[in-house]
Amino acid sequence: MYKKKMTEIYEIVESSKDGLTSKEAKTRLEKNGKNILTIKKNKNVFQLFFGEFTSPLTIILILTSIFSFIIGEKIDSFVIAGIVLVDAIIGTVEEYRALKSAEALSNMLVTKATVLRDGKKIEISAEELVIGDVIYLESGVKITSDARIIESSNLLIDESSLTGESLPVNKEDIVIEKDVALGDRKNMIYAGTNVMSGRGVAIVVATSFDTELGKIAKVVDETKEEKSPLTIRMERFSKQISAMILAVSVIAAALLYINGYEVKDIVLSVIALAVSAMPEGLSLAQTMALTVASKRMAQENVIVKKLNSVESLGSCTVIASDKTGTLTVNEQTAKKIVLASGESFEVSGTGYNVDGEVDFDNKKEKDIKEAKKIASLCALNNEASFKENVSFSGDSIDIAFLVLKEKIGIDDKYKVVKSIPYESEKQFSAIYYEENGKLRCTVKGSLEKVMSFSKKNKKFEEQNEELTRDGYRVIAVADGPVKNDKTLDGLEFLGMVAFIDPVREEARYSVKECINAGIKVLMVTGDHPNTSLAIAKKLEIAHSKDEVITGLELEEAYEKGEKYFDEVVATKRVFSRVTPTDKYHVVESLKRQGEFVAVTGDGVNDAPAIKAANIGIAMGSGTDVAKDTASMIIADDDFSSIVNGVKEGRIAYANIRKITLFLISCGFAEVLFSLLSVVFKMDMPLLAIQLLWLNVVTDGLQDIALSFERSSKEIMSEPPRNTKESIFSFDLMMEVFVFGVTITILVFHIWKFLKTSGYDDHYSRSVIMMLMVFIQNVHVLNCRSEKNSVLTTSLLSNPLVFLTVFGSIGLQILVTQVPAFAKVLKIEQLSFNVIVTTLCYSLIVIFVSEVYKALYRTFLKKKEVM
Repeated sequence: MYKKKMTEIYEIVESSKDGLTSKEAKTRLEKNGKNILTIKKNKNVFQLFFGEFTSPLTIILILTSIFSFIIGEKIDSFVIAGIVLVDAIIGTVEEYRALKSAEALSNMLVTKATVLRDGKKIEISAEELVIGDVIYLESGVKITSDARIIESSNLLIDESSLTGESLPVNKEDIVIEKDVALGDRKNMIYAGTNVMSGRGVAIVVATSFDTELGKIAKVVDETKEEKSPLTIRMERFSKQISAMILAVSVIAAALLYINGYEVKDIVLSVIALAVSAMPEGLSLAQTMALTVASKRMAQENVIVKKLNSVESLGSCTVIASDKTGTLTVNEQTAKKIVLASGESFEVSGTGYNVDGEVDFDNKKEKDIKEAKKIASLCALNNEASFKENVSFSGDSIDIAFLVLKEKIGIDDKYKVVKSIPYESEKQFSAIYYEENGKLRCTVKGSLEKVMSFSKKNKKFEEQNEELTRDGYRVIAVADGPVKNDKTLDGLEFLGMVAFIDPVREEARYSVKECINAGIKVLMVTGDHPNTSLAIAKKLEIAHSKDEVITGLELEEAYEKGEKYFDEVVATKRVFSRVTPTDKYHVVESLKRQGEFVAVTGDGVNDAPAIKAANIGIAMGSGTDVAKDTASMIIADDDFSSIVNGVKEGRIAYANIRKITLFLISCGFAEVLFSLLSVVFKMDMPLLAIQLLWLNVVTDGLQDIALSFERSSKEIMSEPPRNTKESIFSFDLMMEVFVFGVTITILVFHIWKFLKTSGYDDHYSRSVIMMLMVFIQNVHVLNCRSEKNSVLTTSLLSNPLVFLTVFGSIGLQILVTQVPAFAKVLKIEQLSFNVIVTTLCYSLIVIFVSEVYKALYRTFLKKKEVM
């Protein structure tokens, strides 16, 4: 469209400069659909619900429930089915809420468009735009369709979300005869971009997926989404636990058969042992752990779209972050005023907050007057608007000049005669004004351009280079009397004002926290290398030019092959002047190097990299395409929110490990002491119904309570876990073995004592049941931390643990003492002394745990020293 004349455009879109009628617009809307971009249609609640039953562990539980029902163990069957159902309901509710939160955030950003319909200017929802509509553009308008410029006046468009170019582009009604890149099509405007300043009229030539933004959205939609580390771990764990349960079942059946048990008793016992070994509560507890983490993330402005992405963020080894608005406040701030004489003034404050001042202390009155004059003239030569704590609009530098004026407290008033608005090609703006009845002109812009209207001085160039090297954006100012409103020569150079987009203070600490956590932070930006490096140094992301690479250099490296490209990427920390393709290639390179990559972005140009990343993060102020593509959304665009999300992700995974340790070690012990009894030709310590009851009273709520554990102090001082590591890793196996064997020895010792002392089976099994309830509930306290002592773990940080522990123990004592319950479970009442003695005996588990943890900590310290 950009190469065609306007007469041809009107014919193609079947419209004119007078726009469409309402009737024609309605017809086109019905035919072509709304002007919206939805990459994927969100699943409805039923699809989410049935999707909860697809995990391997859930399938195993369903099969176990069905088999239990077939052999007549209906209570067991209903309990397992109930657990699966509750897990599915909770998972569905949380994912549905997450999707609705993301939708709500998008709805907050629904835009309007001013169009010409029936010969009248009206405002409509941007979703109702159709091809052929004539739209009106002004400062602050968000463009939601591709359109050809009909007329314009100083129209500057921010196309960074589409092209990655940070500087605004001047748009005008011209014909471009040759093929040019998207960023050079000055007669076109595109969906997903914004009007920075000026005015214009355009005709819509593409909507929805036919726009340039829509074409990228289609590519993103076709990119395959990777499984989360937790999904991979749980799939592997399901296979491991299934193999273990099958082996246990075969061994148990063989031993029971050899010892003369009847077939029915063998089947019941094997099923009971299989259920004991099966961590049926793990799936539900895992969902709860992720749910708790997602709610905590929401409090930190991180909106999770899919529960598994909670743990994914906690697993990242690299965060490739945008600079503007994420690591910086995205508000240009005047930090220095440099006079022509060389005298300079520091300016305090951050962003568009007027709580700052210019340091005039120990300065000459003449210099102070010159500094105030520069600020006053730049506020006059200005196209922005600013009302403190109310609103602002226009170019960020112009807004910053108005803020500077407020800080100084200037109230100069001049009569404006004529203005020359800023255009990127001209690189300056000017105002003709009257002062004391004389015509004067003030100019601001690039140093090179402003010096062309005044006396050239090499000293000014050196000052400019020094400021630019430090990451500042420099605006030069000149002023002087003129003969008429067409003259610009012979002005006096007044000085320069240096601006910077300040670093978010909280980002400094967050980057440092990432480094301590073994996470590399990379800056990926479209800004100048000098500016990027200056910000990176302040954040300690990079320290020298050797760690900075430009998009052009990346492209040259990419042409030399993947191996060379990967070697180059591995040495860099700042990627400046990058294109969307460059960013995508960097992400793919990091993944090839074994990194687990989190990528932030806000524009449609970021969508391919966001989709390619292991965990994609969109900014709340970003485009719908970026948010649809991402796994989570940062509502406040703040890097520190991402780091808080990493922390919560790590906590969630740590809690899942704690739950796994508790369930597997207890199940392992139940199976082991049962098999041990059979091997020694003794009766089974617990009957099938008692084993099943034990699962209910010891695993029913305690595992869920562990999902509410808070973080340990060292959670963000540990390196990221290998994403390929199984959840049932070597260190977890060791813990399961130590605790499982300890519980087995304790229980078997008491069982053997009771049997050799002549106690009957009813009484002996009553004691064993009480002992197992005590041991497993005491063991919950051990599992609150894999490394730290029970004595150093706060009792108040998770009161739910104590409620479930005391509740379970109380319930067991109740069923033991109430004859009706005791009869069903085939147990009998126990004396107070026996209950207390059993409780004291169970505390041995804590002693063993403390010894093991102490040895573990010592081993780690030695390993670190080595």
